[in-house]
Amino acid sequence: MRNIIVIGAGKSTAVLIQYFQDKAAEQKLHITIADQQLERAQLLQKNHAATTAIQLDIANTEQRQKHIALSDIVVSMLPASLHIEVARDCVQFKKSLVTASYVSPEMQALDAEVKEKGLIFMNEIGLDPGIDHMSAMQVLDRIREKGGELLLFESFTGGLVAPESDTNLWNYKFTWNPRNVVVAGQGGAAKFIQEGSYKYIPYQKLFRRTEFLDIEDYGVFEAYANRDSLKYRSIYGLDTAKTLYRGTIRRVGFSKAWNMFVQLGMTADNYVLEGSEKMSYRDFVNAFLPYSPTDSVELKLRYYLKIDQDDLMWDKLMELEIFSETKYIGLKNATPAQALQKILEDNWALEENDKDMIIMYHKFGYDLYDKRQQIDATMVILGENQTHTAMAKTVGLPVAIATLAILNKKITTPGVQIPIRKEVYEPILKELERHGIIFKEKFTEYTGYNPNGVRG
Repeated sequence: MRNIIVIGAGKSTAVLIQYFQDKAAEQKLHITIADQQLERAQLLQKNHAATTAIQLDIANTEQRQKHIALSDIVVSMLPASLHIEVARDCVQFKKSLVTASYVSPEMQALDAEVKEKGLIFMNEIGLDPGIDHMSAMQVLDRIREKGGELLLFESFTGGLVAPESDTNLWNYKFTWNPRNVVVAGQGGAAKFIQEGSYKYIPYQKLFRRTEFLDIEDYGVFEAYANRDSLKYRSIYGLDTAKTLYRGTIRRVGFSKAWNMFVQLGMTADNYVLEGSEKMSYRDFVNAFLPYSPTDSVELKLRYYLKIDQDDLMWDKLMELEIFSETKYIGLKNATPAQALQKILEDNWALEENDKDMIIMYHKFGYDLYDKRQQIDATMVILGENQTHTAMAKTVGLPVAIATLAILNKKITTPGVQIPIRKEVYEPILKELERHGIIFKEKFTEYTGYNPNGVRG
């Protein structure tokens, strides 16, 4: 038997474990699911004969190293900041590693040792990052092989609710880590290149510089810029492209409403609120507004944000019950972002029968045979239920497929890496198609014209 240890049994792990279990007999696998909460691991074990659930405290070095040493390959589904200790153990015990997280500087620093020991540390092999890399590189390489010159690459991804579960005024519910939603865009200006000019959008303007995307069969969506669209410019081989832009997809109107929180300062994460555990929702809102001996919190907020009482923005705020005097933050020493997250989680949690939806959209503009052409590639995935969500499927399956490909020596190039080489992306994308993860491509003439004019 070949032993796979999966460390972390969070929301994205269910489909990953199911894939391994379905392949266990054929591939001679034994799967160990390790989590700090044994119950979560046992829930995914499902009494499967080739699966063991264990309690594992990742901070317990002796326990962690014992289980890593017994494995043939390690899958870390931990929060990104916790991968590095697992990675160092993998180097020590000569085990390959798979994660869905971005390559951190600490992880990259292990590259020489990883190569020396002939190991593969595959990172960024989830949805975004992951499927975005592989699907983009497949088309980019295809264009280059035909002799095309890349002029434009744009890529957008969104984790949303399925249309039938879209039941609130914000057209949004949490389908992934809520904290990542609340602090999105912070830490510097969004930067990209548009028609040869570098562009920057500061955080306080980010959610008012959106653009529209028309997704066939699903309607119009909006997108705001990711923090650093230029990060993969050289990695993707797009140093001469005139436009490079990556963004996050939301339903139309979300960003304008979210901007209210940004302007109030409620998304700040760099200081704590005194007495936050006893703070009502109404107290929280009032903390960001000027003092007035006569005006109500509601009136002050409308004045501050310049919104009328019959404005849809007002209805969205009221839906969140943010003026409640009987609901409390209940978190000690919470930052504004943590307090806001608590309020939103009370309102945006998925209901029992809700389903989620993933949308990914790439646009490629290129010169070929003296003719400017464009490819629009779109992927839409709908979740099945609360366990087999679209997010769990699109994160878990690439991780699982890559793990078996490494174990079976179909991926052999050593080093700390991301899935941008054909050796990696071709077999994984082919397997993903068998699970319904498919891109539809549309070919048109490329004009280079941005009809929304929002990026300028």
